[in-house]
Amino acid sequence: MRLLFISLNYAPEPTATGMYTGELCEALAAMGHDVHVICANPYYPEWKLAPGYRNIGWRSELLNGVTVHRCMCWIPSKVNGATRLAHYASFSLTMLLPLVGRIMRKPPDRMFLIAPTLMPAVFAAPLARLRGIPTWIHVQDFEVEAGFATGQMNKSSLLGRLAGRFEQLMFAGFMRASSISPEMCKKLIQKGFSEHAVYELRNWANVDRIVPQEASSYRNEWGIHTPHVALYSGSIAKKQGIDLLFDVARHLESRGDTTLIICGNGPDRSHLEEAARNIPNILFRDLQPAERLGDLLALATVHLLPQKAEAADLVLPSKLCNMLASGRPVVAGAHAGTGLAREVEGVGINVAPENAAAMSEAIEFLLDHPEERRRLGKCARQRAEERWSKAAIIERFEREIALDSIQKAAG
Repeated sequence: MRLLFISLNYAPEPTATGMYTGELCEALAAMGHDVHVICANPYYPEWKLAPGYRNIGWRSELLNGVTVHRCMCWIPSKVNGATRLAHYASFSLTMLLPLVGRIMRKPPDRMFLIAPTLMPAVFAAPLARLRGIPTWIHVQDFEVEAGFATGQMNKSSLLGRLAGRFEQLMFAGFMRASSISPEMCKKLIQKGFSEHAVYELRNWANVDRIVPQEASSYRNEWGIHTPHVALYSGSIAKKQGIDLLFDVARHLESRGDTTLIICGNGPDRSHLEEAARNIPNILFRDLQPAERLGDLLALATVHLLPQKAEAADLVLPSKLCNMLASGRPVVAGAHAGTGLAREVEGVGINVAPENAAAMSEAIEFLLDHPEERRRLGKCARQRAEERWSKAAIIERFEREIALDSIQKAAG
């Protein structure tokens, strides 16, 4: 099949939506599909243009079997609600040229939009409908509700009401929809999709590459002398609530046996580093190369997954699956009954979100009970193998696309 993906973020971005969309498209191309992607130049998570790319004009490249059409777009130096919207809008305009060219010359058998961001749907959905192309939206993050949850928009304000209405209109332009957790799929149904039109396409762990290991070379490389490490590894943005970890580190400081490491990049990092400069047991490190991710995750005695309370069912953090694959327990900020809490139950400890005292207590329990820590770590690895296998997830998705195409041709 000829498959067209529209995704603001794409490989070689090392994390989040860009990484997962890249791996998905490359796997589909390896299965024999003709895969094209319209995307921006790589910039995430640093919000800076990646070396080797020019943010001028349009260009195409063949990347691991996928034809990638790169579009220039504005990358803000300071990220807030207004600049993020302008960033999304700029891509939605510049992607129009390659989109029209692709749809008119050789229409795909199916078009996918990866959200964030919904904005390209303004043009993409009507053009696809005009050409009779089946459409599918895959939601990694409910950007409008996430904006409400992080305080970037007020739900009752005029802007908030307009954003909600915009989301509703954009979703209405797609025949199928998918998201990364059962709770997020339920939200798609609440937003107007029929149950049979919604599919769960969860993110995955590289369970063959990330395996439990006893020690990490990062311990010597970074000069870590404490017996224990509490590790957060991922993007650094408002929905994560990273500043909570400062109070956690202060609480753990008196033990003298634990270093808290925040490993990642993002628009809020410089401010957070400044705020934490007088906390001696916190280290900030850059996001590490993908090929060293297993070694990095092995550094953890326990993984940390803070989350804003309001964001618990709006996004399932993609970093969780690799944490589990590393065979270490997770302490997560999630209320009982949320999607994140259900994923962590039995492989770690859930605590009230945005509660530093509760997270500190859970960390200390795991540090002081090594047998329970090892038991949860083994369960975490088993769950990663059962639920988060990359090959199995993508193969099921490919079968779903093929079955959907057969049904549409028959009906």
